Amino acid sequence: MRHLLRLCAVLVAGLLTATLLATPAQAARDDRAGRWLDGELTNGLAEGAFGSDYGLSADFAFALKAIGGQRATVRQIRNALADNVNAWTTFSGEVFAGSVAKAVVLAQVSNADERSFGGVNLVKRLNKRVTKNGRISDSGQDFANTIGQAFAARGLANAGSPKARKATRFLLKQQCSRGYFRLDFAPKGAKKQHCDAGTRATSAPDTDVTALAVLQLSAIKGKSRVVRAAIDDATSWLERKQKRNGSLGGGPTTKASNSNSTGLAAWALGSTGSCHAAVKAARWVRKLQVPRGVGGTPLAGETGAVAYDRPGYRAGKRNGIDDGERDQWRRATAQAGPGLTYLAVKKCR
Repeated sequence: MRHLLRLCAVLVAGLLTATLLATPAQAARDDRAGRWLDGELTNGLAEGAFGSDYGLSADFAFALKAIGGQRATVRQIRNALADNVNAWTTFSGEVFAGSVAKAVVLAQVSNADERSFGGVNLVKRLNKRVTKNGRISDSGQDFANTIGQAFAARGLANAGSPKARKATRFLLKQQCSRGYFRLDFAPKGAKKQHCDAGTRATSAPDTDVTALAVLQLSAIKGKSRVVRAAIDDATSWLERKQKRNGSLGGGPTTKASNSNSTGLAAWALGSTGSCHAAVKAARWVRKLQVPRGVGGTPLAGETGAVAYDRPGYRAGKRNGIDDGERDQWRRATAQAGPGLTYLAVKKCR
């Protein structure tokens, strides 16, 4: 049960994260967040509320890969996840499609063989979880959502899977006409699976999911015209969603400005060349990052860490980062760290 709860939290919350891209914005390197993340690992794994968190560990690897300068640590995470690949992607005979999809992408970006990762053919395992209409589905109780679908589309496409086109097509159905992507799918039996066919509640805008979809779609090799258009529409929506101070809120339950959503948006915007918006977002996030020169304060030793929001940062300044809050800081830093690389760019479109 402990493992199941951890996996569910990861899938629903959006552990969600993303991956290294060649960026037309030519991001400058800022590795303080990366160095802090490196120090938060235990034997190559990140710790979450329930112990070693495999999804969060993958997020660390994605962030470190994007920030740069931590190749050995990325390899360490990759090896630790390969050793635990079945514990990450299955439980009591059930297979979690979103976790498998994320594992495929993790293998790809860390230069491992996605068809023999810890002795497992992840592409084959994921292919089996792609239904007739392209939707990914868990083998037991279904927790699959658009986040996992985005990883599946990217992973399968770059692995040359025959299921890639269907998976990508179903992902694009989760994009509403306004440009954003929703988090949850329609019920399996529903005739209409498009985002626009949902209600205000079931097709609510979600900044995090939209940014993640942009990142995964942008990393697909040989993108079709339809995929490129979807990326453009989602990027434009993120730009419209951005507040004047550069920040963004998340989905329906995280509407207030926060570093997770703003950092992911900065990463996605920068990756598509919208670096003016990316810089604005990164500047807002930077105010929540522990600076250098905090020795002798409660935040001593935490340089580079990113707080989730302003109340969290103020609490850290007063009390340091205690065990109860450290998980939130880890997740926020993994999501926001790559976006901070856009604080200084050489070229904007």
